[in-house]
Amino acid sequence: MPHAEKGGVSIRYEVDEGRSADGEAVVFCGDVGLGAWQFGWQHAALAGLHTVVTPETRGVGRSDAPPGPYSVETLAGDLDAVCAAEGVRNAHLVGYGLGGMVALAYGLGSSRPASLTLVGTPPAGDAYNPAGVWADPSDPAAVRGSLTGLLSEEFRRTHADALSRIVEWRLAEDADRETFEAHRAAVEGFDVADRLYEATLPALVVHGNEDAVCPLPAAETLSEGLPRGELHAVEGARHLVGVEASAAVNDVVAGWLSEHASEPNA
Repeated sequence: MPHAEKGGVSIRYEVDEGRSADGEAVVFCGDVGLGAWQFGWQHAALAGLHTVVTPETRGVGRSDAPPGPYSVETLAGDLDAVCAAEGVRNAHLVGYGLGGMVALAYGLGSSRPASLTLVGTPPAGDAYNPAGVWADPSDPAAVRGSLTGLLSEEFRRTHADALSRIVEWRLAEDADRETFEAHRAAVEGFDVADRLYEATLPALVVHGNEDAVCPLPAAETLSEGLPRGELHAVEGARHLVGVEASAAVNDVVAGWLSEHASEPNA
């Protein structure tokens, strides 16, 4: 598994070669404390059509876990190191929650990002509740219980098998308490609400309209503040909108990326 170095910290990532132009890739950015399992639904829809790069956020999986607290800017630096190591010059960032915050910060600080897809993401950390995502990966009952707030009642009732798989993945891949607290600090220190006008690259904002971790008004503020922002709200979905509404989300994201792939970055 390839890795990138940033300030002595090793960030592991995977690459799936697709039909992207040379130097162009879709790059995933992970939510607070979650393992790479979170990308599975969108990865399956985008790989092949695009080269896809899937980093493991510092502290998670096989990436190094230096002592926290972390900042969104530090995590954006890790992302830049991954893109540089892989020769990605035009990065179409797909960020979930904290990963969307990282994508926003990266888009404001670098010319490498070519577009942003921001899922369950606020313009400032005070509109995001990290505790709503957290579950101790050593406690199976707590992990299963956490899904009540992350996935709608209808999805939980009709997709029991998927719930069991998600529990297994969370137990195997999610961050421990120390890393979660380091990620939480990054969320709490994040605020680009007054700088959104600077992010002039194309931005798709995807949000479940029943998201309790990051309520819908935060997404509305985000999309309205981004000069090229477009909001796609999914009826009835909660924070893990890319999981429970994967078909609808994948259609929107794949179609949107097809319009903006190979569009030069600023």
